[in-house]
Amino acid sequence: MNEDKLQKLLWSIAIPGFGQLLNRKIFKGIIFIFLEFLINYNSNLNASIMLSFNGKVNEAIEVTNYQWLLFYPCVYVFAMWDAVREAKGENPPFYYLPFVLGAYLGTVGIIYSRSLTIFTILLGPVFLGIIFFIFGIFLGNSIRYILNKKHF
Repeated sequence: MNEDKLQKLLWSIAIPGFGQLLNRKIFKGIIFIFLEFLINYNSNLNASIMLSFNGKVNEAIEVTNYQWLLFYPCVYVFAMWDAVREAKGENPPFYYLPFVLGAYLGTVGIIYSRSLTIFTILLGPVFLGIIFFIFGIFLGNSIRYILNKKHF
């Protein structure tokens, strides 16, 4: 990944929409920033994060509005993908796979964070979503590597 793409990716990780602003896609960037704040506020994500980091996972589950939180991984990851796609430089084949699997598995992690398992007791919606997201990124990169090896 070239330096421009990495910069846009890192700014999109900080706040969805910042990568688009750096790519001079102002309207799209404002939309992503608006969606970030809308979903964050309506899902009570910040309260859930604070409670999760303080070990109060059951309280984090109670304050979380899952109807809104389930949108978050997809919007967040789509903003990252879009910022990288629009940045200067060539996009390698299948570069989207880590983003797609990260968003999908991050959402699955949030869904299963309400189940009564050891994962719920220890992790809750924030940490389980992040762990599944990271697993999706690694899985997507692995599949991309295999496909590129066979394709080229």
